[in-house]
Amino acid sequence: MADRHGTDPVISVQNLRMSYGDSVVLDDVTFDAHQGEVLALLGPNGAGKSTTIEILEGFRHRSDGEVDVLGLDPARADETWRARLGIVQQSWRDHGRWGVRQLLVHLGAYYEPFSTAHRPRPMDVDELLETVGLAGHARQKAGSLSGGQRRRLDVAIGIVGRPDVLFLDEPTTGFDPQARRDFHDVVHRLADLEGTTILLTTHDLDEAEKLADRILILAGGRIVADGSAAELSRAVEGQTEVRWSRGGEHFVHAAADATRFVRELFEQHGSEIGDLEVRRSTLEDSYMTLVQRFESDPAAGRQPLEVVR
Repeated sequence: MADRHGTDPVISVQNLRMSYGDSVVLDDVTFDAHQGEVLALLGPNGAGKSTTIEILEGFRHRSDGEVDVLGLDPARADETWRARLGIVQQSWRDHGRWGVRQLLVHLGAYYEPFSTAHRPRPMDVDELLETVGLAGHARQKAGSLSGGQRRRLDVAIGIVGRPDVLFLDEPTTGFDPQARRDFHDVVHRLADLEGTTILLTTHDLDEAEKLADRILILAGGRIVADGSAAELSRAVEGQTEVRWSRGGEHFVHAAADATRFVRELFEQHGSEIGDLEVRRSTLEDSYMTLVQRFESDPAAGRQPLEVVR
């Protein structure tokens, strides 16, 4: 994907490899991410998603390859570099006796020495509480929060330092539909208004489709696809299903160019056309096809799927 911001990549991964003895977890993984871009890292359990994230965060040393995050190798980066990261793991179970606001003020104070004119740190805690929907629970003990409220606090902890790069591991686990929608708004605001680069893992493919600019699919330790949800859909399916009715009859047609087909349909039949519906394959359709293709023929995954941009 072309860099929409005209800058060097914020994250650059080249030929990343991770192995434990004879067991290869990651094999020649290569991708990059730019400022303000949201990437979703998808794949079945054991595909290497968590290992990839941990290497980028500097918590795990790789076996081979080159990794650059914010201009530094995570394996040798310092505290100034780490202050520019935000991490939301699947769950935090500590700090239960702290009040919600008290905890965020305390953690935010660690970021103050790393504040810059361009990016003041930390975020205003009261604004942050409003952002994640916890303003009404500011004085409540963290340990007494419900599962969904605790997850909102996890997100607040991850972004209190106003990160340049944010790692989200299954961020909306336990969220109700409204909380999930609010969280999506937070992600879009961080990416669009603050230029935060976001890499997330999720098993919720609908969420990935709504949030991500690009989708990376890992299978067998390799990236088997890299592109937007629409690009992956076109590359996998190639055609779009068009449904319509005319004169009481219902029709279905698979079109390589749905826009052109619909235009010609109206040119031919005009107002006789009713119940028009254009159905593109979903990210779930593309994902299942790609993973099943790899599992049935691992050699097919040696090269990532070619997408048309």
